[in-house]
Formats: sequence, structure tokens, C-alpha cells
Amino acid sequence: MPSPLRPEAIPFLGLPLDRVNVQELHAVIRDSIERKQKAVILNLNIHCVNLALRHSWLRDFLYQARLVFCDGDGIRWGAKLLGLKPPPKITYDRWIWQLAEFSDQNRYRLYFLGAQRGIAEEAVLRLKNRHPGLRVAGTHHGYFQKEGEETQKVLDAINRIAPDILIVGFGMPLQEKWLCENWEKIDARVFLTGGAVFDYASGRIRRAPEWMIRIHLEWLFRLLNEPRRLFVRYAAGIPHFFFYVLKEKLKGNRT
Repeated sequence: MPSPLRPEAIPFLGLPLDRVNVQELHAVIRDSIERKQKAVILNLNIHCVNLALRHSWLRDFLYQARLVFCDGDGIRWGAKLLGLKPPPKITYDRWIWQLAEFSDQNRYRLYFLGAQRGIAEEAVLRLKNRHPGLRVAGTHHGYFQKEGEETQKVLDAINRIAPDILIVGFGMPLQEKWLCENWEKIDARVFLTGGAVFDYASGRIRRAPEWMIRIHLEWLFRLLNEPRRLFVRYAAGIPHFFFYVLKEKLKGNRT
């Protein structure tokens, strides 16, 4: 059973959602590293909500997390419809650069796990071009068996380095499932799930232009750039999500 709702979290469709900005998120990361306490930090977007409402293991894992931040305008719109004050939006395509600066300033050691062969290394080069002192202590692609001998070899490689921050980028829900099953075996302090973060940081996937971000059309830019991967997720997922939101709102109006 999930733990009781954290006092700093918003009760959002039965899931925890923390109202934090980037500076507060960094403060949680710093606190965990300095106290040498493990912390799983997850992100909530429309896709994650839809998955968590179908899979109890993911719902429980969200409650185990030290913090769950808002990853997308859809969550903010859903919160507004439910009469909640929406948290700030933090998306990995922009936050990875802020996280790199923060990690550089504090001399934290990172490990990048995910994406196709070579992409995490390309991401390191671009991040270091802006932050030369950034300490990425290791990388590994995401195309390995997620259990058994291959996973054990990956765990051993990470544990030899013992990074401060591990970023796992397999995409949802595979990254959450793998981390849920393995994070307690890993010698790291902070665990993040970043989806396509390495593709963005490497430049393989373009960020939405600022004008589209300002008018909340980031999702459309992504759909136009990756229609094969995102069409079903967006075409089916967005209506499903707002169905849950409206159902929750109607239930609240009746009480």
C-alpha cells in the first residue's frame, strides 16, 4: 500500500504531486547528497498519470519517491480544472542544463544511463561545452536486458563509480519499472527518470521554440517532430487524462 500523502504534496487524481520550482528541487537533491540519503525523484506528466491509474506498482512507486515534480502543461491545466494551485512546470529538455550547472557548481558526480549507443556520450560533450567542470563519471546505453545478467553488469558498473546522481532515460514506464526493481541495489544518492533527456541534451531531438513554449504548444511541436512515437500517446492519452480529471471534478461537486 502507498504511504500516506506527503504533507507538501498536492493530492492529484490520487497521486502525489509536489509544488516545487527548480531551486526547491535542487535543494532536495543537495539535502539528499549531503545527508548521504537515497532519494528517488520522479516526474508527473499526462502519460505518467494514465499509466499510474492503470498500474498499481507505478502508483505505489510514486508514493515511495522523495519528491514528484510537475512535468508538463497538461498537469497544470488538470490541476486548475480541479481547483488546485498548479505547480511550476519543470521539463527535462530545459532542466538538464540547469541541473548540469547546479551539479558543476557543487562538484556532484553524475551517471547517464539510457538512449541508443553513443547518445549519452554526445550529451556529455554538449553539456561540458557549456559547463567544462561538469563531472559525468560514467555512461551506458539503454539497450540491454532489463533483468538478469545484463542488468547485473550495469549495476556493477554504476556501483564501481558510486555517483551522486543517476539519471535513467529509458522512457515511461520502462525506466520507472527498472528503477523500482533496482534502486535499492545501486550505490548512488539521487535517482532521476529522464525519458528522452539524453536525446535532447545531445541535440538529436530539437527543443520547441520559445514562442511555442510561451503559448503552451510544446506538445504540438513534439508531436510534429515525432509523430510515429507520440501520435497514439497524445491522441488517446490526452482525452483519457481529461476524462479522469472531469470525472474527479464531478465527483467533488457531488460531495
